[in-house]
This record gives sequence, structure tokens and C-alpha cells, in this order.
Amino acid sequence: MAEKKFRFEIISPDRIFYDDDVVMAEYNTVEGQVGVYAEHIPMTQIIAPGQLTITEEDGQKTAALLSGFVEITQQKLTILAEAVEWPGDIDIQRAEEAKIRAQRRITSEQGGIDLQRAELALKRALVRLDVAK
Repeated sequence: MAEKKFRFEIISPDRIFYDDDVVMAEYNTVEGQVGVYAEHIPMTQIIAPGQLTITEEDGQKTAALLSGFVEITQQKLTILAEAVEWPGDIDIQRAEEAKIRAQRRITSEQGGIDLQRAELALKRALVRLDVAK
């Protein structure tokens, strides 16, 4: 018997990134990792940087989901993504450079560094590198 599916839509600022029926979606929120199946209870969530795993009937897809908001209804999962990328779209060199910059900021003894912002930049760079490899 086929697993129940539901509609999954990811909307980014410049396009509809994904729109299809899926079996499950997994992603990170500020409250932890979440897995959503059909008929999930309705809720809203805030995305935290991490890997998005989309389980379709015939396999899985992954993407780097870096920020945004989630709305879950019983029939549909919608992510309004500020930043989301397929592995092939990630510029590995740029992500490596962003990682190095963030690490330098975090370890810098210079005053005026926004540590929280630097840590978020490091997380985003690490997610991109992980998904791209």
C-alpha cells in the first residue's frame, strides 16, 4: 500500500523552489529537527539553518534550507524560504570563504563583533558545504 502523500511547497523570494506531493519532509527549526507526514497537526515554525530532506514516492532529495518560516495544515506544508539551495546550485568556494570569515570573526579579540551574527554565518556556511558534498 502506498504511503499517504501531501502537498509540499517551498516559495523563495525569486521563484517557486519546489511544488509537489511528498511522503515526508524533514528540516530544522529553532526548536529542533522536525519531520512532517500527511495529516500533521497545524502549526507554524521558524526555520533554523540545516539540511532539508524531501521524501518522495520514488526517493529522496536534499537541499540547504537556511532561513524562513513554515506553515503546516492538514493538507499542505508551505515553507516561505528566505534562503534555500539545491546541492548543485551551491558555490563551494564561496561557502568555504564564508566559513573562514565567520571563524575569524568568532575567534577575533576585536571589540564590536556581533558574535551571534558570526555564529549564524558559520552555521549557514557549514550547512551549504555539507549539502554540496
